[in-house]
Amino acid sequence: MIMDTLTELFRLNQEILWFTTIAVDLSFAILLFRLFGRQGLYASIVISLLLANLQGPKLTEIFGLQTSMGVILYSSIYFATDLLSERYGKAEATRAVMIGFTVSVIIIVMISMSLFYLPATALETASLAESMHAATATLFNFSPRFVLGSLLAYLISQRFDVWIFHVIKHRTQGRHLWLRNNVSTMCSQAIDTVIYGIVVWWGVVDFAAAMQLALAKYFFKLIIAMVDTPFIYLAREWEVGEQDWVGEPGNIGTSGKTA
Repeated sequence: MIMDTLTELFRLNQEILWFTTIAVDLSFAILLFRLFGRQGLYASIVISLLLANLQGPKLTEIFGLQTSMGVILYSSIYFATDLLSERYGKAEATRAVMIGFTVSVIIIVMISMSLFYLPATALETASLAESMHAATATLFNFSPRFVLGSLLAYLISQRFDVWIFHVIKHRTQGRHLWLRNNVSTMCSQAIDTVIYGIVVWWGVVDFAAAMQLALAKYFFKLIIAMVDTPFIYLAREWEVGEQDWVGEPGNIGTSGKTA
């Protein structure tokens, strides 16, 4: 009965579903952090990348604008790197970015290799095997343009996110977490969106159309950046074990936190 009610509510109110998905996604990220410290944030980044690749091609409409599931799941990566930056310093956040980049390459290579396997031909499973093969090829037959655009956008925007986060933190003397969290994410998401729009869409559609697609996605990314602010304030105050507080010299630790 409850599931039927929720199904009907979300079917008729996609915007409520969207905000609920963001809240659940961020809640899982801080739960992983609560349970496993920085290793949990590494896991959150890997999970988000896996889900973005699996569900990214799924298109939907929110507020009358077309977007993909990948926007929601990919945006939570910025939350994880910002929390790593805040709690453990620039070196840890940069390491997480490079782990995510390596994972992205592995995902693309291994999924692409799986497409070379022909579906089974045994009479009792041939129909199912063929339909599953076709579905997999539809979702994951990555073009070189997509691979280059997604990897380039991720690497450049994430490295920029870590850099600008610490520039703002230094200039504000560790105050105003909301400012560095939002500004770093919004700026880096803009870079990510522009790079992806130019590399992946420009040439498939004209430049104006490519930027229109990019702007629609960026609108959603801006909202997500603002929604994650209370989550990062909550997670910053948690004690997750002394072994998880070891970072680069000068990090803010269990004492001396600033707002």
